Amino acid sequence: MSHVASFVLVVLVAGVSRTEASQEAMRQITSGFLKTLDQCKQELGLSDIVSDLYHYWKEEYDLLSRDTGCAILCMSRKLEMVDGEGRLHHGNAKEFALKHGAADEVAGKLVTLLHECEKQSDSIEDDCMRILEIAKCFRTDVRKLDWAPKVDVIISEVLSDI
Repeated sequence: MSHVASFVLVVLVAGVSRTEASQEAMRQITSGFLKTLDQCKQELGLSDIVSDLYHYWKEEYDLLSRDTGCAILCMSRKLEMVDGEGRLHHGNAKEFALKHGAADEVAGKLVTLLHECEKQSDSIEDDCMRILEIAKCFRTDVRKLDWAPKVDVIISEVLSDI
């Protein structure tokens, strides 16, 4: 095997490992985030958001429910990832990602993605709808990086915690 072919093989293997590590980190982050769901469902009197959250990482699924945005905002507040005005708290969001297995580079990239999505949705006055649009944008950007976690693994973990 030539040196160039060996180098390409090493780069491809490293890329796959980085993608798998990022997917694993996203799985742990999502699972950790969803642990506050029951509390928020009760506080907000919500019942029909589980389906939206179940399908969240599926590319073809379009989140439409304002209630889902309210639940995501509630969970984000409980985890101290947003401030009192519903804006991303960069330090806490990065710390949450690091605590749930993301490497520093991955955690930084996730915060950057969230911040960019937040800027795009800044003109939406309804907090729940703004958060919903941020979540949809974030999902798209994470999928572009091929970091989206496997849905069935997340669901089995969340269901085992209930």
